[in-house]
Amino acid sequence: MTIQFLAHSLAETDQLGRLLAERLPDGTVVALIGTLGAGKTRLVQAVAEASGVPKGIVSSPTFVLLHEYDGERPIYHFDAYRLADADEFRRLGPDDYFEGTGLTFVEWADKFPKVLPDERLEIRITVQDDDVRSFELVAFGARYAELTRQLAVLDNFDRRQL
Repeated sequence: MTIQFLAHSLAETDQLGRLLAERLPDGTVVALIGTLGAGKTRLVQAVAEASGVPKGIVSSPTFVLLHEYDGERPIYHFDAYRLADADEFRRLGPDDYFEGTGLTFVEWADKFPKVLPDERLEIRITVQDDDVRSFELVAFGARYAELTRQLAVLDNFDRRQL
């Protein structure tokens, strides 16, 4: 199942992040896909802040490849942008994080989709305008199909079911 949220501002992106922090089950892997500046890190910041990570702590892991944050539950934030191939990504040990109880976010996940777990939530972010972003949530597996069904009925957002 796929649903789409349209955020007209950074505040609405933060609202989506809070919603995800409330609803994502432990052990969730989120594959983030979007161009430079689309809002991948901003969404992770919003989820992390809603999960008790102090504001301003979360930054892009582009140069360090992985950040770990302690909140109400662990948040793991990978960035595959600078990695040359899937083997380089595997050397970071993502399976240990994928199988944990925290929330794992992988920016540029479309570079190495075969390394990702079969069950995951994929969020494709598209820039519509300066602050307007389209967030397309794609469920891979029954657990995430149920999550997207739950999100589809919420009235908080300009959204549509695809």
